[in-house]
Amino acid sequence: MLEGLDLPQQRGISEEHLRLAEALLFSADKPVSDAELAERFGEHVDLARLMEALRQRYAGRGIEVWHVAGGWLFRTAPDLATALRLQAFEQRKLSRAALEVLAIIAYHQPITRAEIENLRGVATSRGTLDVLLDTGWIKPGPRRQTPGRPVTWLTTEAFLIQFGLEGLDSLPGVDELKAAGLLDKRPAALVIPGLGLEDESAPDEVDGQEADDEAEPLY
Repeated sequence: MLEGLDLPQQRGISEEHLRLAEALLFSADKPVSDAELAERFGEHVDLARLMEALRQRYAGRGIEVWHVAGGWLFRTAPDLATALRLQAFEQRKLSRAALEVLAIIAYHQPITRAEIENLRGVATSRGTLDVLLDTGWIKPGPRRQTPGRPVTWLTTEAFLIQFGLEGLDSLPGVDELKAAGLLDKRPAALVIPGLGLEDESAPDEVDGQEADDEAEPLY
């Protein structure tokens, strides 16, 4: 039953509607969008109230209803993460370089590899982008209509799901990053001498050293 809700006042929301929404989320392998829900339920059902009712039904349980990446899905409750850690898939380590590149792509997309290098101040090894591709958090975007037509890079829906974001506009701002101690306090990166913005053939090493600092793995 819908405890605390007066069904006749919920614009046609019924127990069957809740059960159908529950089944749709349970069987989906990706977030179920509002458009998909609207196609199922039609205009006579208030989707906002329906999903809020479903969210309340699962509040405080082992799985909860979340709205991320522009859609709805079931996720395990955050406070159970420690208890489930032994059952989780093996975590891969990301280097400091990979985290920097991921952050730059998230905030500046679409962006080319050369532009990433310009912002970081060091060359980016191909292996760093390969690692991020393997995670499924980035993908190639449209090519720039400039000489050489370099590929741009974008974040994916999997990135939003992994970090619990409803959309890119939910990314933390500068003040939030500073408060969390996550903002890099090193001097601003300088343009690498001789490196053009659209030079996608940039070397993987700078001054004879690996530019990506791959020896500093982070979880």
